[in-house]
Amino acid sequence: MRAPGRVENNGAMAEQWKKVAASEVRAGDQIRLQTGRSLTVSRIEPAFMGRAGLLAFIQDTSEGWFKQPMPDSAEVEVLHTD
Repeated sequence: MRAPGRVENNGAMAEQWKKVAASEVRAGDQIRLQTGRSLTVSRIEPAFMGRAGLLAFIQDTSEGWFKQPMPDSAEVEVLHTD
């Protein structure tokens, strides 16, 4: 039986989502938003729209571009591998 939040990987390293404050996310992290959408953070825009306490995660890939603003204290999930 697997632990909640863990993904079976056919003998490979297990993956686990860990809840953290948005301010703890770093470029390169794979995150899951409260909406369920997952993205790999290419860069982070601090003080989004000139407002302290807001940031924006940006995913920029060959398939498209996505920007998600949020309070830096908001909770997101970051994918960790064991």
